[in-house]
Amino acid sequence: MTELLEQPKAIASEPETIKKVAVVISKGSLEGIYPGLIMANGARMEGLEADLFFTFFGLDAIRKDRHEKIKVATVGNPGMHMPTWLGALPGFSALATRMMKRQMESSDIPPIPEFIELVADSGVHLYACKATVDMFGLTMDDFVPQVDEVISVGEFYEKAAGGQIIFT
Repeated sequence: MTELLEQPKAIASEPETIKKVAVVISKGSLEGIYPGLIMANGARMEGLEADLFFTFFGLDAIRKDRHEKIKVATVGNPGMHMPTWLGALPGFSALATRMMKRQMESSDIPPIPEFIELVADSGVHLYACKATVDMFGLTMDDFVPQVDEVISVGEFYEKAAGGQIIFT
């Protein structure tokens, strides 16, 4: 009977800490881009390595011609908590974008161009997805200077090796 009570206890091991993150940004709206920038910035503040991989409409965050014009997605956005038709009204997206930008500014969150520069200066590597760049007919000249290079998904996985991949 005492043998049953004296079973060996499992040794609890400490969870492995994250040392690196690779964040994928695929949406081109304010609410699609900011989470990735915030995650990468937070990682660097914690001393972690961080990479940002921009694909599909997420490329808008690093395109010279679009990164200052990012808007809130109002149509079909369940986070807006309103009927879809309301988001389709002329001027509604601009109004929602202005309100969101004001709220972010009051929370000391920088605009996207400034945030891109901030994370790059902190050591975050920025990559554009080669398949999407090719599909949209873009070149390296279309991107802000903070973009390190255009890479394939396979190259992204190599760079992310040993880290946590976060899809925002």
